[in-house]
Amino acid sequence: MERKKNDGMPRYQQIALDIATQIVKRQYRVGDRIYARSSLASRYHVSPETARRAVCLLADMGIVEAEKGSGVEILSVEAAARYLQELTGVETMTQLRASIRADLEEQVRIAAEIKDKVSELMDRAERFQHLNPFNPFEITVEAGSICDGRTLAQVNFWQNTTATVIAIAHGGELMISPGASTQMQAGDVVYFVGDENAPARVDRFVKVGA
Repeated sequence: MERKKNDGMPRYQQIALDIATQIVKRQYRVGDRIYARSSLASRYHVSPETARRAVCLLADMGIVEAEKGSGVEILSVEAAARYLQELTGVETMTQLRASIRADLEEQVRIAAEIKDKVSELMDRAERFQHLNPFNPFEITVEAGSICDGRTLAQVNFWQNTTATVIAIAHGGELMISPGASTQMQAGDVVYFVGDENAPARVDRFVKVGA
């Protein structure tokens, strides 16, 4: 029976492989004469040239001998077995290369997906920051600071920092929305909101005199 067609293998090589397999399985024996090339072409539904190339391949491997007018004679089971072993090794390497190529392509695909997801995450984070600019920052008033013992109005906090104070933690209590007359003292934690540069401006201002 003809062996199942192998993808990517030339037709003449498939025929040679099928004949070698039958020899190894002892369906043909040494000394047996099998089909002439014209008969092989008919049996495998190929051109005479394809059948001739299959026989030449088997003859080159020492598996058969082709005599004009006498058909094809089986010479060696061992040679047929070696041919199958060698071909199996080639098929295995081809499959391994294909597997490695597929793995690399999959890794590239996954890397591209990760890159896209990271970009999307960064875009969303940036949009969220613009849509929700009220994440409060905080700073502690140090002794000797320009703010120590003075009110928000006295130091012109907003005018000097463009940051809005939303709460002040003092003595274990949290004052929400402190007014301009709210006095700050050393150790107080001032919570404020503003743009991305607000923390640096507030830090420089509050530490004046400290």
